[in-house]
Amino acid sequence: MSRKKSFGVILAGALVLAAGGAAAQEHERGGGGGGGHEMGGHAMARPAPMHAEPHPGPSHYQRPAAPEGWDRRPATVDRGAYNHNFKAARTYHVGPYNRPRGWEAHRWAYGQILPRAYWGPQYLLSDYWLFALETPPVGYEWVRDDDDAILVNVATGEILQVEYGVFG
Repeated sequence: MSRKKSFGVILAGALVLAAGGAAAQEHERGGGGGGGHEMGGHAMARPAPMHAEPHPGPSHYQRPAAPEGWDRRPATVDRGAYNHNFKAARTYHVGPYNRPRGWEAHRWAYGQILPRAYWGPQYLLSDYWLFALETPPVGYEWVRDDDDAILVNVATGEILQVEYGVFG
């Protein structure tokens, strides 16, 4: 297969995936200048354009730098400051979540023990600052479980804090 043809196939696949993801997002009520028309209290979506130009994406993109002191973890844990179940102030859309095989959805809370399957390397949030999460103390890590971020003790599995609704 020629390079042009390969690039075209890849680009077409990316466009199909992007269009499917955009179509799957729910319309948020009261969002202000959205893409719908109000008619009798119901929002109507605007018709999709018949064709679209390919977009190459951002050029010269660099990953955001870690904030100053992101790796200076507190040596001690003040449980009074951490033992909370918070509702996240903002939701981030980062992609699908694949729960550990054989486990069902669960709403975790601080003080519970998170099974080891939930805090494997594939669930760690090493760039926690991108999601407005606090710097974890020594011996703790942020992990993702579905839409939530959980601060877990990596020696015992004890949950120190939960941020509900961080991911959408």
